[in-house]
Amino acid sequence: MTDLRWTVRLDGSCLPERSLIGGKAWSVARMRALDLPVPPAFVITTKACLAFLEHGDFPEGLAEEIDANLAWLNQETGRQFGSTERPFLLSVRSGAAISMPGMMDTVLNLGIDDVTEKALADETGMADFAHDTHRRFIELYASIVLKTPVELEGHATAAEWRQQLADAGGELPATARDCLTGAVRAVFESWNTRRARRYREHHNIAHDLGTAVTVQAMVFGNLDDRSGTGVLFSRNPLTGENLPYGEYLPRAQGEDVVSGKFTPLSLAAMHELDPEAHDQLLLASDRLERENRDIQDIEFTVQSGKLYLLQARSAKRAPDAAVRSAVEMVAEGMIDIDTALSRISPEQIKTLLLPRLVPGASDGAAVVARGEGACPGVATGVLVTDPDEAERRAEAGEHVILLRATTSPDDIHGMIAALAVVTEQGGSTSHAAVVSRALGRPCVVGTGAQAGLKAGDVVTVDGEAGLVYAGALAVEIPDERADATLSRLVEWASERSKVRVVHPDEIAAGETYLDVDDHLAGGELDALPALLAGVSAAGGLMLANPDAARVAAAQGVKTIVTQPVLPALLAVMGAEA
Repeated sequence: MTDLRWTVRLDGSCLPERSLIGGKAWSVARMRALDLPVPPAFVITTKACLAFLEHGDFPEGLAEEIDANLAWLNQETGRQFGSTERPFLLSVRSGAAISMPGMMDTVLNLGIDDVTEKALADETGMADFAHDTHRRFIELYASIVLKTPVELEGHATAAEWRQQLADAGGELPATARDCLTGAVRAVFESWNTRRARRYREHHNIAHDLGTAVTVQAMVFGNLDDRSGTGVLFSRNPLTGENLPYGEYLPRAQGEDVVSGKFTPLSLAAMHELDPEAHDQLLLASDRLERENRDIQDIEFTVQSGKLYLLQARSAKRAPDAAVRSAVEMVAEGMIDIDTALSRISPEQIKTLLLPRLVPGASDGAAVVARGEGACPGVATGVLVTDPDEAERRAEAGEHVILLRATTSPDDIHGMIAALAVVTEQGGSTSHAAVVSRALGRPCVVGTGAQAGLKAGDVVTVDGEAGLVYAGALAVEIPDERADATLSRLVEWASERSKVRVVHPDEIAAGETYLDVDDHLAGGELDALPALLAGVSAAGGLMLANPDAARVAAAQGVKTIVTQPVLPALLAVMGAEA
């Protein structure tokens, strides 16, 4: 066998570091080792990506390793890539060590052409399926690799599709192998796109990690009436409730779900359509959560009634879910207290304690749009439909709500700038929903194109109820001490923190501290280090800001007096780690 320097076969026999093969490939290898149903795959490592980005071309030996791995996939599948008889197709997916959902590129159905389309049609007896698969490949390859987006008519011939692509300035490579080379290059290059860099900067992810490329045999959720695709969370990623949560789209491929262009069905609908695959999925979900000791986000496909798992990763979750799941997993004996605290960021608690609608505030309020709540929280602002405008107006100090038909990775800068996101299309596993949860932004999806929303209107978005109200409604601030789960976290964190963080009414008589709010009326965080130099006790609402609390801890402050307590407490614990 060829010595493999740039690639790894994901056969479950070894489990390389995520930093080398990325989270997606790591999950494939892990699931194969657990004997779960996973299509065979190999991965091109992050080391190969970094070499490509440095030199602008594949490193020496990579092309030969890809050929050797394709021969191995032929053996694993019992089929032949690019063959006229019993061909198989490939998915080519990005996969960084740290999850960056929706930020980099994927190509599906790679390997199909006129000859393989006919072979698939003859084998399955489903000419429409084979033709639709061919169309999907050309559209995705044109957009991702050729940078020439086209929208093809399903009833046209393949020759007409290629002509339409040529008219737009694009041309497909001559062979399936050449197509694969182009797809791998495109995934490597997607590491440095504007949207990917902005996402990494927002989440403090290093730019020098690179992405791996997972090359996997395709399974088809669009094959027949017993086929489909979906996403399952082992617990509710909105609330943290210990119940499976997800969506299923019959006769579809994975990109149909995450694109937000189609509204999927519930898991209950999947149970009605194919109870055996549904039950197998729940068993796999439970096992993966127990093995990984965290909420799992599982992508799956059902092909003619057979379940295949494509990826499992720790789920992005809304702040409510992060808090509830962490505390409940401690009670279940799944994780310890230190792990629970490490999974909750001060920014999530800060979001959780943001204002929410006052009871009765929405009574009689005009609901201008209804959709599906994709990330809890309440935000008020002016509707803006362009992400560039959202970013510009937010930088000027305006509160904006981003309104889109559906979001894509190219909208990330506007989503970061906005206080909330509203989309006309999509479900709770669409791009808008997943990224909003990662950002902690209230989000409502699937309002419909005819909703009464227009740019310039001031609205209030309720991301839990899935409602958009006209105007600015009255809100209230939650109390961390009245919430049993949050007070438990305060207790745990206080026992472990080297910095004492307390509420103002917990200060003993005669105890003094420097009130930073009196000295920094303009909120100038840059002046805080000098102000706190040599100070042992400091207080003020500004120190509830996690960034300000970290500065205080770095300056040696031993007591912080602020409210709410928990965001600052978690921030100083993170600074101590």
